[in-house]
Formats: sequence, structure tokens, C-alpha cells
Amino acid sequence: MKHTVYLDVCCFNRPYDDQLQPLIRVETEAKLLIQAEIENGNLGLVWSFILHYENNDNPYSDRRNQIAQWEAKATVSIPFKQDILLQAKEFMSQGIKTKDALHIACAVAAETDYFITTDKKLLNKDVELIPIVNPMDFLRRHFDEN
Repeated sequence: MKHTVYLDVCCFNRPYDDQLQPLIRVETEAKLLIQAEIENGNLGLVWSFILHYENNDNPYSDRRNQIAQWEAKATVSIPFKQDILLQAKEFMSQGIKTKDALHIACAVAAETDYFITTDKKLLNKDVELIPIVNPMDFLRRHFDEN
């Protein structure tokens, strides 16, 4: 069974962070491997209105354009709906920031198998509706199952 994944903006932007830091470099490699799995058809990608919105706010056009190409590779695209906003408000009541809450609500609405992020604060949140993992932990799970 092919899993679906939702990569948040932090994850998509990881290759543009300081690659001299070992953890960032390893997370970047893991994220690139996840993208290769998506391109090879081994994973489904979920995109959303909030990914589109947040990426469009990126002041670096080269980064923005590279990330935007992933929208066309998504197997599922989640538009704005009131139900998503209500779910996001529930996540916000648990101390999750607005944009992060919207990302997670979109992933839940799409019945995504994994929410992948490099945001340490978000990784420490316990969300019962979806596993929140960093790229390396996701790969361990993904390859253990296959």
C-alpha cells in the first residue's frame, strides 16, 4: 500500500538552510530521498492551499519556484474549507501556531499517513490524528514497512 505524505514549508525549505550543520545536512538528504520516492511513485504527496499561500510569500523567487513545482506532483490537493479552519482552531487551542495548525488540518482532511516537518517545536506536539515526524524518522518507518 502506497503511503501519502504531507511536507510542510519548513521541510520543503530544508535544502536552503545552512548545510554545514550536520543535522540540517542529514535532514536535507532524507527530504531529498522522500522527494525521490514521490517522483518514483512510491509515495503520494498531499498539497494544500496553505502550502501554496505560504510558498508564495517566500521572498526568494528561486526557492519559491522550485517548491511550487511540487504542487503539480501532488496526488491530492486540499482547497480551503470551513471544516479545515475549525480543525485548525482545535489544534491552535493545543498551542500550535496558526499556519502550522492549518497545515496539520489539511493533512488530516486528506487522510494523509504522515505529516513531515523539520520544525522542532511542532515535532514535540502530540497530535492524535496524524503522526508528525521528521524526514529521517519517516524514512525509517517507510523502509521498515517495505
